[in-house]
Amino acid sequence: MHIPLLDLKAQYLTIKEEIDQAVMEVLSSAKYILGPQMKAFEDEIAAFCGVKHAVAVANGTDALVLALKACRIGPGDEVITTPFTFFASAEAIANVGATPVFAEIDPVTLNIDVERLEERITTRTKAIIPVHIFGQMAQMDTIMNLAEQYGLSIIEDCAQAIGAEYKGQKAGTIGDIGTFSFFPTKNLGGYGDGGMVVTGSGNIADKIRTLRFHGTKTKYYHDQIGYNSRLDELQAAVLRVKLKYLDQWNAGRRAKAQHYEELLDGLVQKEKLILPGKDPDCLPVYHLFVIRTDRREELMKALNENGVSSAVYYPVPLHLQKAFAYLGYSRGDLPVTEKACSQALALPCYPELTGEEQERIAAVVKEALR
Repeated sequence: MHIPLLDLKAQYLTIKEEIDQAVMEVLSSAKYILGPQMKAFEDEIAAFCGVKHAVAVANGTDALVLALKACRIGPGDEVITTPFTFFASAEAIANVGATPVFAEIDPVTLNIDVERLEERITTRTKAIIPVHIFGQMAQMDTIMNLAEQYGLSIIEDCAQAIGAEYKGQKAGTIGDIGTFSFFPTKNLGGYGDGGMVVTGSGNIADKIRTLRFHGTKTKYYHDQIGYNSRLDELQAAVLRVKLKYLDQWNAGRRAKAQHYEELLDGLVQKEKLILPGKDPDCLPVYHLFVIRTDRREELMKALNENGVSSAVYYPVPLHLQKAFAYLGYSRGDLPVTEKACSQALALPCYPELTGEEQERIAAVVKEALR
């Protein structure tokens, strides 16, 4: 029996009737862009997060780009972020003409190391993009203190962290702007691309709304150069159904993570395996359950031979990507990040995963690393 890294079909089958009905309602309405489903979803996300404004866009990358543009960040500016994340986090910075600056990560949580942030700030620094990696939030208190001290904008990349909390506050609600991705594999995933920007600022929200629709507030009257970045009605309808189950699904992920911790504790005690680090200030949502081992290739081979999918997150840190060679980083510059990239491996972790399947996965891991 094959165990996938994520089983989207199993999830769909649990809510099939509601999803099918929502899709048919959109098709019957013949309203597909900037319609009532999108507006309702924006309102529901704002309420879920506890913010005043939510603006739906085409995808998570656009959410970052538009957030940067709304903060007037562009050529000549620097934006600090983590090198241990998906490419889009830094790609968005480069796409607005600014310079990504990579800060080292914390060896326990793999989030940006807030104790190393200040040393990366220069007179050109305009913003920090903390990425709440794998569904656990970064230490936002220190980040916000630095923002106040140096006059920086904070854009939270919450692509993997919808529903996560830091000291009781939801991801995306502490900084100036929060951005989300609704890519199908996310904890709240559509059946295509989708994204969202949340903010407490009406001014920022108005800027994002204008930018997402070709720089116009009134059709055919364009105040600025914008983008075509709108969440379509079909995706909004699907995501509205799924949002009702998000807290339940996130709780399910936490339960699966706890079961893994119990099953794999022996390997941790023998220092053969590192489990996802915990921050007592955070309520994680385990977008991914990422373990670390120096015997990753051997473990991947064993898992594959036993019908268990796994995946490397991330094989190449951003500061060593060819696309960012112009920044001048070299191997060894960010050793904690580089080590994490050589060790990290995601195991299946989703609400529909059974206890029996987890025990089978753990048995393979134990046998491979014994």
